[in-house]
Order: sequence, then C-alpha cells, then structure tokens
Amino acid sequence: MHTIDHSIDNKALVQRIHAELDKGNGQAFIDSLADDASWTLEGSTPWSRTYQGKQAIREELIRPLFAQFAGPYVSKTECIVAEGDRVVVLFSGDVPTKAGKRYNNRYCYVYRLEGGQVKALTEYFDTALVERALDAPTAHAG
Repeated sequence: MHTIDHSIDNKALVQRIHAELDKGNGQAFIDSLADDASWTLEGSTPWSRTYQGKQAIREELIRPLFAQFAGPYVSKTECIVAEGDRVVVLFSGDVPTKAGKRYNNRYCYVYRLEGGQVKALTEYFDTALVERALDAPTAHAG
C-alpha cells in the first residue's frame, strides 16, 4: 500500500490562505478550519493554550484578539515549506491596538492538514510582545 503525496495540494491551500491574510482577509483561514480543528499557542502568555474546535477558536481566540485591534490586521508571508500533511509558514503581522500600542509580531505556524482542511495549527510567536502589547483575554463565561 502506498500513500499519495498530498503535500502539493496542502501547500497550495495554505498559500491561498496566506495570500488572503496578506490582504487583510481572514475568511479563507476560517473557512479552511475543520469543525474539530485545534489551535495551540505556545508559551506561557495569558493567551497560550490549545483552543479545541472551530467554535472555540472563533469565540475564545479570534474574537477577543481582534476586539483589541484598532485597524485591519495585515500579514506579510515570508516563506512556506510543505512536507506530507505538514505546512510551515514564516510570516509577520502589524496592527495598532485600541490601547495605542503596536502589535507587530513574527510567527511560525505549523499546520497539519487532513482532507483539504486545517486539523491542527501550532503557533510560535514573540511571547514578550504579546505580554507588552495585548491585554489578557477576558475569562470565558460558562
């Protein structure tokens, strides 16, 4: 039994996602998430944990994060490397916060794809900048 190499399709999918993110459009990213996707933010920041499921990712991570931004979040993709079901992206982002700070982080995203969807994402980032520029997420009620 041989496995089919889907790394080309996976790389193309992630290239499309990040091409849209570079225009300030996060919809392609949201659309690509499997319902049971997980997103792990590494480190020991107040934001650092695994967000389990598309709904939790939207409500507990994306919504409270973007609520702090004073303008559109635009990223700049630097490099995409793919092998098998993993795609790694190096990129940066820049946005002013409503508190008047500059959130200009650099990231390494490690995607794991399955069936043309994002099943797992691990994010590495400048944790010291998160502590300086962002407020902690508000405690999720219920």
